[in-house]
Amino acid sequence: MRKRRIITIAAFGAAASLALAGCASDGAGGTTEFGGGGGGSTGEKGTITLGFLPSWTDGLSTAYLLQDQLEKIGFTVEMKTLTEAGPLYTGLAQGDVDVFPSAWPEITHAEYMATYGDSIEDLGTYYDNAKLTIAVPEYTDIDSIEDLASAGDQFGGKIFGIEPGAGLTAQTQKMMPEYGLDSSYELVTSSTAAMLTELKSATEKKEDIVVTLWRPFWANDAFPLKDLEDPTGAMGEAEGLHFLGTDGFAEEFPEAAELIEKIKLDDAQYGSLEDLVVNEFGEGREAEAVDAWLEEHGDDFDWVVS
Repeated sequence: MRKRRIITIAAFGAAASLALAGCASDGAGGTTEFGGGGGGSTGEKGTITLGFLPSWTDGLSTAYLLQDQLEKIGFTVEMKTLTEAGPLYTGLAQGDVDVFPSAWPEITHAEYMATYGDSIEDLGTYYDNAKLTIAVPEYTDIDSIEDLASAGDQFGGKIFGIEPGAGLTAQTQKMMPEYGLDSSYELVTSSTAAMLTELKSATEKKEDIVVTLWRPFWANDAFPLKDLEDPTGAMGEAEGLHFLGTDGFAEEFPEAAELIEKIKLDDAQYGSLEDLVVNEFGEGREAEAVDAWLEEHGDDFDWVVS
């Protein structure tokens, strides 16, 4: 097993990150301590730990897809769930997490990569058109972010965001002064679930609301939404979704790295996977969702292990 590295945590709320990184949910209602490798049974080819944020359903979906595929080629897969990106990148860089199954390293998580990138290796891009957005309901008479500046009262002076440590949150904070929104709006951060609750309530009542969102994400189809135009590009350009590994992963697990590198999904394939995992099957039935997805799409790929 690779030597576990000790790194200095220098940014992004170090104290909070260390506290969260020390203990993460094991995905089964308990907790799993970081450090020392996997605590479960060791598969024929070793144990690989996947770290992800369940509320970020791109990573949730691909984590269970990877678990399915890696276990079928002889690995034991340990799932570690966290609530913030900072501790996840910390765990990945330290080697306590082997793979982050849906990272946004090009733009959204660029600051994390600047801090931890020397201890992380890129295992491949599985989707190449991800984008951060600001969205409102379809019935709202606003079509551009620049129109929000004069409509603060219409939206109660609030933009509903997700987790404070999310790259989307940081990008939105950078965007707001560019459009003059910092004086008339508060970016309300809590969690993805809390944002979706506000969005559901507002759209059911046909009320105006502004939220931070991203594509691909199932909520774009589940709610009557439209992305606001971003004339200055302040929310960033489209980027790729990557599988990231801890430094040395491909050398230690070459067969796993080769399989991961082959995974490529288009909009329809990704959308189907996320919809099945999040909506049709739901929590506790993710493995069934992946089975259903592979039955539908398995013939599309040369990397699928049945």
